[in-house]
Amino acid sequence: MTPTMSTLSLPDLRAAVAGRVVTADDADFDAARRVALGSYDARPAVIVRVANAADVATAIAAARTAGVELAVRCGGHSAAGHSTTEGGLVIDVSDMKALDIDVDGRTAWAESGLTAGEYTAAAGEHGLATGFGDTGSVGVAGITLGGGIGYLVRKFGMTIDNLLAAEIVTADGNVLMVDADHHPDLFWAIRGGGGNFGVVTRFRFRLHDISAFTGGLLVLPATPETVAGFIAAAEAAPDELSTIANVMPCPPLPFVPEEHHGKLVILAIVGCVGEPDAAASVIAPLRSLASPLADMVQPMPYANIYPPEDPDYRPKAASRTLFLDRVDHDTAALIIERLMASDASMRAVQLRVLGGAIARVPTDATAFGHRRSRIMAVIATFYEGPEDQAVRERWVTDFSRAIEQDDTGAYVNFVGDEGEERVRAAYPGATWDRLRDVKRRYDPDNVFRRNQNVPPADD
Repeated sequence: MTPTMSTLSLPDLRAAVAGRVVTADDADFDAARRVALGSYDARPAVIVRVANAADVATAIAAARTAGVELAVRCGGHSAAGHSTTEGGLVIDVSDMKALDIDVDGRTAWAESGLTAGEYTAAAGEHGLATGFGDTGSVGVAGITLGGGIGYLVRKFGMTIDNLLAAEIVTADGNVLMVDADHHPDLFWAIRGGGGNFGVVTRFRFRLHDISAFTGGLLVLPATPETVAGFIAAAEAAPDELSTIANVMPCPPLPFVPEEHHGKLVILAIVGCVGEPDAAASVIAPLRSLASPLADMVQPMPYANIYPPEDPDYRPKAASRTLFLDRVDHDTAALIIERLMASDASMRAVQLRVLGGAIARVPTDATAFGHRRSRIMAVIATFYEGPEDQAVRERWVTDFSRAIEQDDTGAYVNFVGDEGEERVRAAYPGATWDRLRDVKRRYDPDNVFRRNQNVPPADD
């Protein structure tokens, strides 16, 4: 028999937490259960919008008592739909938004309900930043636990490289403070190992001086020469430059001449740390690849790197992430050929050059085991519904196989519902065994399994 919440007293749960308990009887249930991707429409039995670590411990105990699946949600951006669950209990930390910035010490304690955009805007008022990902509405918790690869990664490293400590509620309800000296095994595991080990309620991050920053959108025509040239220039650039290059049909952007709408372009977001003149010199090789169709790269507050988002925009997407050793002329030509062969309303290949600070961290220092990977790619396309979902997913799979090279790893934050093999690809070699050992110590019953799951090691 499938477990239900019938063994749990909702009045008792409501009385036990400082936050709010939401069920289908509440008017805002549909809004509360909604996640970022339209591909997922699960109906949890109960959502606990926690207010503190004690609420988290209470909610974990409630789920265990009822014998139902437990999901943890912050920004709701899980590519695999792990931010929600059908018929289970969701711990929603999104109301926990306290932020304590130590300007002089350049650190910040951030509660896990903050989004990357909220944190970045607040830190930016002091000319400081911690690098997260490429989307402001993503929760700091999810992106941090999986790694964090964004616009500052080559200069300051991944988000996990700037994590100094964390407060985490484990499966048995204990609230632990972890850092390099306290529970170092768990501190190692949560830096890349995802939500396998507990619910993090607070993070202590390192902040960096970002008072001088140049960034924005650069749109170039996409040809094999410009795509390969862009990657070569980004790899050759100093660490101050981080880029995200989207090779895709040009949307109907008002600042791009209409004759280019629908044609393949490199829609690149560029970020460069440093004074404007120096940044302009660093970015110049990208601008010289072709006459830009749009160039909005300029000195700006770092927080402006996150554009406004429509909260009602919930695309249905099929995607695949992989690492590449190179994007030479032949690889670029193949990317363009595959994109041209699809008639999907939106399809893209996103390319992020790594290296720099990310590669100077020892491979075994954190649970992110891809420090030597050179380029991260994401192949993505939208679908309208079940009638074309299989077609779009097959296109993504075939495309990824066509361009796959020697680096067979995967970035866990971008892995969808793809099976155990892909989870293992995210945690290569000894990383997998080490994570299983930590899992056995802190979650031997695999309570936290609604994730890219690492099962406990056998006794």
